[in-house]
Amino acid sequence: MKYFIFILFFAVTTITSFAQRISKVTITNAGITESLSIGLDENVVLNVTPNGDLLNYGIEYISERISNYTRVENYIGRTEMYSAYGDKAFQGKIKYLGKTSITYYASYEDAMLSGKIKSIGNLNFTYYMPYEDEILRGKIKSIGSNAIAFFNSFDNVTLKGKLRSVSATQLNYYSSFDDKAFQGKIKSIGSVSFTYYSSFETQYAGAMKTGSMQQNVNGINYCIR
Repeated sequence: MKYFIFILFFAVTTITSFAQRISKVTITNAGITESLSIGLDENVVLNVTPNGDLLNYGIEYISERISNYTRVENYIGRTEMYSAYGDKAFQGKIKYLGKTSITYYASYEDAMLSGKIKSIGNLNFTYYMPYEDEILRGKIKSIGSNAIAFFNSFDNVTLKGKLRSVSATQLNYYSSFDDKAFQGKIKSIGSVSFTYYSSFETQYAGAMKTGSMQQNVNGINYCIR
C-alpha cells in the first residue's frame, strides 16, 4: 500500500512538474523573435515577448492546412486577475489561468524588472540586468532551466539583439555580408538549415527556398512567419 501511494505521488508530481514548458518560439520572416510560448495542459498557451511582457493567452489553434499558422482562442476555464488595488506593477493582470499561477516583479523591486513576468507555474524567469550588455538589458535570460541568449552589441549589425540560443539549441542568421534579399533571416536552428531565393531571382527574392516554416527542434516548435 505504501509503495502504491509513493508511485501515485511520484506520478502526480512528475506530471505537475512538466505541466509548464517552453512549447514554441515564433520568429518573423525578418528574423525577429516575436514571442516565446509557455505551454500548459489542454493546449493552453501564454505568449510572452522576449522582454517578459505577456502578449496574450488562451487555447492554441493550429491550422492543418497552413503549416505556420496558429491563433489563440478564448480560454473559458478559470481565470483570476490581480486586484486593481494591489501593487501598480501588476494591477489588473492575469493571476491564475486554470490551476497555473502567474507572478510579476513588483514596483518596489528593480525598476527595470517592474511588471515583467516573474514566474508561470513552476517556471521562474530571470532577466539580463542593467550592468550587462546594453542591447541585452531587460530581455529574458532564463525560463526555468532553459537559458536564453541573444546576440550582443558587438555582433554583426543584422544579428544584434536577435535570439541566439534556447538551452542547447543554437540559432544562426544571414549577416550583412550576405545577399540583401535574405540578410538577417534565419539561417539555421540546431541542425536544421534554411535557404532563400536571392535578389537575382526577382520573382521570388527573399522567399524561403529550402526548410520548413514549422520545425520541432529538441522538443520546442519553431514557427517562422
